[in-house]
Amino acid sequence: MSRTERNTWIAAALLLAACLLGWFLAPVRLPLAWLAAYTGFSLWPLGSLALLFTHALTGGRWGKALRPGLLLGTSATLLLPALAVPVLLSLPSLYEWARPEGAMLPNRFWLNPTFFAVRGTVDLLVWLGLALRVMQGGSLVRLAPFALLALMLTVTFAAIDLTMSLDPRFVSSAYGMIAAAAAVTAALALAIPLSPAPDAHTSDAIGRLLLAFCALWTYLDFMQVLIVWQSDLVAATPWYLARTAGPWGWVMAAVALAHGVGPIGALLLPAVRRSRRGLTAVALTVVVAELVRSWWTVLPPRLPGLLDLCCMGFMGAVGSLWIIRRRQHA
Repeated sequence: MSRTERNTWIAAALLLAACLLGWFLAPVRLPLAWLAAYTGFSLWPLGSLALLFTHALTGGRWGKALRPGLLLGTSATLLLPALAVPVLLSLPSLYEWARPEGAMLPNRFWLNPTFFAVRGTVDLLVWLGLALRVMQGGSLVRLAPFALLALMLTVTFAAIDLTMSLDPRFVSSAYGMIAAAAAVTAALALAIPLSPAPDAHTSDAIGRLLLAFCALWTYLDFMQVLIVWQSDLVAATPWYLARTAGPWGWVMAAVALAHGVGPIGALLLPAVRRSRRGLTAVALTVVVAELVRSWWTVLPPRLPGLLDLCCMGFMGAVGSLWIIRRRQHA
């Protein structure tokens, strides 16, 4: 065992111990911290799956160059069921609709613990089935159209269930599309440092693709904000008011800069797209911005604290250990 792996195991154990301690000392705060970390982590495997199936249909040098990193992300799908268990065990702490007073909500047919568990199980089974098929190797062309449709539907349902339903009165028809765009953007960004350095021409193509995904996410997210602001939608306005009050407004602006405006501006420069260091720096900035955005989505009105850092750090340590172990057995 290398020193890096040993230190990562120690860090993961300490962070898990902190999370378990938080479960007893802060039973209300810990579930939200875990949910934010889980939703941020899940973008990696789900986006990797979508990109691999997309490449099976379209081809291109970008997919061949990033395949090692995308396969690492896809294999991490196997971790999702275990990481989802704390969410299922803490539904009343997370969701108003899972408490007795939630029986008065008009959308009770959809938002109830039993149906939530059924939908979540179906989502996980679909993701695991697709991931195992990818890991077996072979052509994915015939399966790709159906796989992408299944991913779009399940990612949409999961995004609505896990985070949009934190406010059961909030409704957005673009929420699933924003989640899907975030997943493919984050997965593509992570695949860049996890894959061998490509030649300058291929790096330029990858940079253009990342530029397109950042622009897509920015467009979808901005249009949702614009529609809510312009129409003054009663159901959606409180959701945004909670996420723009106080320091959260600055967090929202920082995410927009680090996930959208900044990467788009940087990736318009050919020198950045063709540079391994430049492209990796932009990619890691996007990943960090997406993780911060998961806090922005889940935690308001309270601000992040030590528990949130521990949960996010634990997910990061688990992901790092997974990468190390998969590379050792490659």
